[in-house]
Amino acid sequence: MALAREDTGWDQVAARLNARGTSAVTAVRGGAQRSQSVRFALAGLQGRAGPDDWVLVHDAARPCLDAHDLERLLGRLGTHPVGGLLAIPVADTLKRAQGGETVDRSGLWRALTPQMFRYGRLCAALDQAHAAGRFPSDEAQALEWTGEHPALIEGAATNLKITTGEDLVLAAAVLAARCSQARGGSS
Repeated sequence: MALAREDTGWDQVAARLNARGTSAVTAVRGGAQRSQSVRFALAGLQGRAGPDDWVLVHDAARPCLDAHDLERLLGRLGTHPVGGLLAIPVADTLKRAQGGETVDRSGLWRALTPQMFRYGRLCAALDQAHAAGRFPSDEAQALEWTGEHPALIEGAATNLKITTGEDLVLAAAVLAARCSQARGGSS
């Protein structure tokens, strides 16, 4: 797990994990860019992960990952030659800010996490991008830059990314609904 340099809460979380006997999480300091943070986390697996081992990269800003989506991702990509990511087809009409024209949304998908790739290939793709001064916005893009074609596995729209206060409210509602369902009740 890659942490922001200014993170002050991890030590408390790590202490709780250690108290429960679940201290298998290794933390490393993140980088200035997402791709750098991912690469630092992958470097933390060196010697423990083989080149053909699958690794999943998940953004902590997406706390509403559905277990069924994760199972579908693992099931569909287990024998895939490259790997892929959860994504959802774009449903909204898209507008370009410059010129105000409508953009054709057919074939467009929103990338989600987790993204699942072979350890060696992902490390090599990120290293190649960084050596060229490029910083991919996600792991799939790093592999695309090497000529690969990651698979898109449809996920749920509830796997939202927390970037605003409104997103936090939506995530809380999604998680509360799941807790209510798990208890067998309704709110």
